[in-house]
Amino acid sequence: MSQSTSLSPPAPSPAGVHVAIIMDGNGRWAAARGRPRTAGHAAGVAALRRVAEAAPALGVGVLTVYAFSSDNWARPSTEVAALLRLFRRSLATEVERCLANDVRLSIIGRRDRLPPPLLRTVATAECVTAHARRLWMRVAIDYSARDAIRHAAAAWNGPRPPTREEFSALLDGPDAAAPDVDLLVRTGGEQRLSDFLLWECAYAELYFTPRMWPDFDGHDLARAVAEFRRRDRRFGAVPHAAAG
Repeated sequence: MSQSTSLSPPAPSPAGVHVAIIMDGNGRWAAARGRPRTAGHAAGVAALRRVAEAAPALGVGVLTVYAFSSDNWARPSTEVAALLRLFRRSLATEVERCLANDVRLSIIGRRDRLPPPLLRTVATAECVTAHARRLWMRVAIDYSARDAIRHAAAAWNGPRPPTREEFSALLDGPDAAAPDVDLLVRTGGEQRLSDFLLWECAYAELYFTPRMWPDFDGHDLARAVAEFRRRDRRFGAVPHAAAG
């Protein structure tokens, strides 16, 4: 059976550039200052606020950030509990700011292992910001790209293999599915994807920086986006000059 394999490049994100960020370095940032890891995570929330505020003016329409991977459950239980409390508190306090700035909030990843109070806060944040259009911020919590791909494959029950578009819609559900990632940024100096948006990053430009996430701000995002715009994205084709 054949599957849709169009040779045309993916369409650009309709609402602007889709930037995905692996927010790495919170713990090392805190350790360098003699502070607990939880202080680094709290500083990371402030960094995300700065980046989200700067994103629309840079042409970013979708921002997907990696907050908590499925593998992070293996961290010490005290740190995991503190992170989950921080997620809930941050979501609750940022909703009004999101509404004022026309920012839509969505959560991607598993929900069955999240505490009920956090789930209620997530549902409220998603509901009240659902019609915001200036920026769509997607926060990955208890997320694994490999698990998302595996579950999407299991969910398909059509008489033929799904098209790429149909499969993409299965990954996060029709309400949370976003365009492919244009630019993936990882802070903290590491250079790997760590099971984040593997399908969506098929043709993403990669940008790695040694800057720790709590220090990252709008100027850093502007540099990453400027570098992205200088790159030649060919999607497997040859440059127009060579083709001619």
